[in-house]
Amino acid sequence: QVQLVESGGGLVQPGGSLRLTCAASGSIASINSMGWYRQAPGKQREMVASITSYGVTNYVDSVQGRFTISGDNAKNTAFLQMNSLKPEDTAVFYCNAHGVLYYSGGRQYFKNDYWGQGTQVTVSS
Repeated sequence: QVQLVESGGGLVQPGGSLRLTCAASGSIASINSMGWYRQAPGKQREMVASITSYGVTNYVDSVQGRFTISGDNAKNTAFLQMNSLKPEDTAVFYCNAHGVLYYSGGRQYFKNDYWGQGTQVTVSS
């Protein structure tokens, strides 16, 4: 099976920066894309940023120009650099791996989505 482990969340003052890391582990053959979603209290989970295996990126409008997603295909790892953080960025951030081919018991399997456990990002003075 495949596991996603996130790190890098925490408390930061408005205007500060954080860098999130998501590492996918397991017998992975390929991942179509990796991304970050967030969920604030009382709100629905929303896509924040994503990156395909070819390096094509996509961002929600509210973080455009402030957040940068990058990836390392060889290590099945994605990063989210968050600058100029605002209080409204406060949320639990979840890593997503989409379109995952993996090996188990000598056979290849496909799963649409894997999720990390989430990491809290709090922006407050």
